[in-house]
Amino acid sequence: MEFEDILYEVRNHVAWITINRPEKMNAFRGTTCDELIRALNKAGYDRSVGCIVLAGAGDKAFCTGGDQSAHDGNYDGRGTIGLPMEELHDAIRNVPKPVIARVQGYAIGGGNVLCTICDLTICSDKAIFGQVGPKMGSVDPGYGTAFLARVVGEKKAREIWYLNKRYSGEEAVAMGLANLCVAPDQLDATVQEWAETICERSPTAIAIAKRSFNMDTAHQAGIAGMGMYALKLYYDTDESREGVAALKEKRKPDFRKHAR
Repeated sequence: MEFEDILYEVRNHVAWITINRPEKMNAFRGTTCDELIRALNKAGYDRSVGCIVLAGAGDKAFCTGGDQSAHDGNYDGRGTIGLPMEELHDAIRNVPKPVIARVQGYAIGGGNVLCTICDLTICSDKAIFGQVGPKMGSVDPGYGTAFLARVVGEKKAREIWYLNKRYSGEEAVAMGLANLCVAPDQLDATVQEWAETICERSPTAIAIAKRSFNMDTAHQAGIAGMGMYALKLYYDTDESREGVAALKEKRKPDFRKHAR
């Protein structure tokens, strides 16, 4: 498979899928999402692969969500909001292999949602987690909110979305958003070790376990689908556009001036 925005490599039965846009803090555009979906399905149904790692290139960021330079009321790809987010999220959840998020830096916005959805998250002590949607005229009204509440608890999830604070790797472990926080020079080896351990387990048992976990929250796919349509309507408002304009003009947004 030829890819433009991602890297695909198999290391001892572990598929590493890496967002390769470090100059954009590994923010995703339409092409990135399409390639991630293709790669996840390639690895997910390859019998020689036992586990999948989702990573970001460079030292600074795992992923910082949608590329704002490709966003002006809509993104640059297909899907409800110009990005096939429902498909990407479903791919992570539905492939019959565990997906481990390997977080070395910023996991912000849509990147934080990817960490939430992945089966496991291993981070370095330089990782930074958080949400910025309400500061930017956006929100992830689906897995990013309802499923996050299942992962970290509803009070903490509301704090993450309402206050838009940033959290360290150790704080992410404490709240249940990450499984383990290690030194940066131990991150890749630890991720590979966990993944290879999973590869030694029964693939059918692992697939059944993953899908049984998913069954409890399968209804949230409907919430996410509905939420994306609401988000599309919101992106068409002056209130949402104010967030993008303020970012480009390097000023503080005035959302209330445009609120309905």
